Amino acid sequence: MVKAFFVDFYGTVVYEDGEIVSKISDLIYKSGHVESAAEVDGFWWKDFQNMFTNSYGACFETQRVLEEKSIVHTIEKYGASVDAKELAQEMFDYWVKPNIFEESKSFFENSPVPVYVVSNIDTDDVMKAIAYHGLKPAGVFTSEDAKSYKPRKEIFELALKETGLNADEVIHIGDSISSDVKGASALGIRTLWLNRFDKVIPDGVEAITNLLEAFDKI
Repeated sequence: MVKAFFVDFYGTVVYEDGEIVSKISDLIYKSGHVESAAEVDGFWWKDFQNMFTNSYGACFETQRVLEEKSIVHTIEKYGASVDAKELAQEMFDYWVKPNIFEESKSFFENSPVPVYVVSNIDTDDVMKAIAYHGLKPAGVFTSEDAKSYKPRKEIFELALKETGLNADEVIHIGDSISSDVKGASALGIRTLWLNRFDKVIPDGVEAITNLLEAFDKI
């Protein structure tokens, strides 16, 4: 019996910061020595992912720290004449006031079971974003709480422990195959991949196109 939804936040409930990322990559490209903004974006993402993957336990660092470090590394890589702190702040400003998907408020307000946010983001940022949109989750669990990022198991284990729920009593919803689907599935949690943009659905993955469709999956 499903007793709760665990739901990712950025990319699932609210839009990701893609426009800000593109703007920052373009600024580094225009002020640096590099052939394209796409090259900047590729290096930046790879550098961030490397630090992100190795950030857990005693080595854990927050998303804010990792993002600013990766921007610094990218600026240095291409000799760009832009200020890392100013660029990072644009991302941070978006994180606390993100654009929300159309049906998200209705999902929280009308869910037949409690909804818990399980997010790879710093606690203060996601709490501000939740308050900004007037959402009322039953609880919030973050990478900062768990000192670990999805798809590692610690954040899911923390959410199960604190809610007193078993893995087979929860459905986790998220937009990332690697972080949400693979991460939650590894603990035996049923997952719904939120495929908003009509991507090819991998074999064995249960998908929905908007959050409200999850109600029919209980």
